[in-house]
Amino acid sequence: MQWLRWLLFPFTILYTLIIWVRNKLYDLKVFPSQTFPVMTIVVGNLAVGGAGKSPLTQKLIKYFSNKYRVATLSRGYGRKTKGFRLVEVEDRVENVGDEPLQFKKNFPNITIAVNENRTEGIEILQKDHDLIILDDAFQHRKVTPKCSILLFEYNSILNPIFLLPTGNYRDTFNQTKRADIVLITKCPDEIPTMEKNKIESKIKSYNKTTTIYYSKIGYKELIPISENATGIIGLPKNILLVTGIANPQPLAEYLRINAVKKVHLKFPDHHNFDEFDYKVINARFEKLNADGDCILLTTEKDAQRLLLNRLEGIPIYYIPIDIIIEDEDQFFQELETSILR
Repeated sequence: MQWLRWLLFPFTILYTLIIWVRNKLYDLKVFPSQTFPVMTIVVGNLAVGGAGKSPLTQKLIKYFSNKYRVATLSRGYGRKTKGFRLVEVEDRVENVGDEPLQFKKNFPNITIAVNENRTEGIEILQKDHDLIILDDAFQHRKVTPKCSILLFEYNSILNPIFLLPTGNYRDTFNQTKRADIVLITKCPDEIPTMEKNKIESKIKSYNKTTTIYYSKIGYKELIPISENATGIIGLPKNILLVTGIANPQPLAEYLRINAVKKVHLKFPDHHNFDEFDYKVINARFEKLNADGDCILLTTEKDAQRLLLNRLEGIPIYYIPIDIIIEDEDQFFQELETSILR
């Protein structure tokens, strides 16, 4: 309810002031920021979730793991544990967080670690690794990385900027000045020249030296994850879509464009599904599956949190995604030059 968020505008002013003072103290080196000899890449955004950090982190892992001993370090959002922890394939979401567990399942031979104290985490990991990718760490200014990649979602970057709780930003837009590379995500196939000019003008007003790249989502074939789900090619016509991510709209739009009939159960980002949620999902699926032609579709991140034994008899799939970067070779060449400085 947007009107309620506007009622909280005085708290937005206070939060903005606190963030501004904090950043200024780091800029003036009153608060120290540590550098490390190991190569480090920060992937982050200024808004709350939904910019595509996880697909980009996975793309970086895939690219650099052939060249270096790679580790990723995340806070492990939503986990019930504390401190440094190495993620194992058989781990539970509540112990490590959904995104780190997703990384580990996709790259079982790569070190995936969680630690809310990124400085401590880097100190531990740098002994045995050449490159550490810090997921969602742009605001973690205790660390100065070799390269910072800042993500903005195409559909929101030109909107007015307000910090929480009125808006969706957790940091002020002027912090774009710290980005070595800016990546605009979830772009349409064709971007009007006027839109590109507006985007680049907005970013360059704070950071004249950064390079701006554009990317879009690439959807892959569905992956079956329940016992009664079989491999299928393409999209079925009847889907119960269950999501607990920050911005499920691109996926919902992809299904609409492909003429899929769907019912969307939308939960908050990083949602922990409870017994009532499973009752709702089961009841809704039973209603939609009257003709026996319905599947349950979710995202790869949500697949880490859904308990399949609470959804017995339902064919469940997730849809993996890729991030397709325009001028990808140039993107990786610039990135590698930055981390080798």
